[in-house]
Amino acid sequence: EGWETIFDGETLEGWRVSDGGTWRVEKGAIVGEGPTSHLFSPRNDYKNFEFQARVKIGHDSNSGMYVRAAYGSGWPAGYEAQVNADYSDPVRTGSLFGHDLILARLVDAETWFDQRVRCVDEAEGTHITIWVNGAVVADFIDAERQYAVGHVALQQHHDGSRVYYKDLQVRELP
Repeated sequence: EGWETIFDGETLEGWRVSDGGTWRVEKGAIVGEGPTSHLFSPRNDYKNFEFQARVKIGHDSNSGMYVRAAYGSGWPAGYEAQVNADYSDPVRTGSLFGHDLILARLVDAETWFDQRVRCVDEAEGTHITIWVNGAVVADFIDAERQYAVGHVALQQHHDGSRVYYKDLQVRELP
């Protein structure tokens, strides 16, 4: 209840690409490949919300689902829920990059899975929770409240990497 679809399965109208990356729609999914880049949602005012998607990551590929991200070139300021099955970076899918790290493989490359991120301000700080296939895998409170508001964004980590996203939804919370 309360989920809003933010990708229509057909176009990237309103979405913004950073760093000249290669993003396209193929068979109802957003596909990221080519050089390092990020794809930013049309809205940049997400604060307390959940963001979920169906994701498939290629072999030797790396990606991420950002929340409260600032548009710009390079690695965005924001919280990143990692997407990585077998790339050389040991930080795997479900990690809150830089904060709550998962080193075990939770999903295989070339396999669709669900990832959901909740980002909510609480008395103790910004509370970020990540689910993979319905199970909580990361739970972190940022007492410094590093990122207050921003876009949701998708990452294409490096040339040779390929990632697929579909069924992107956001549910805003009080």
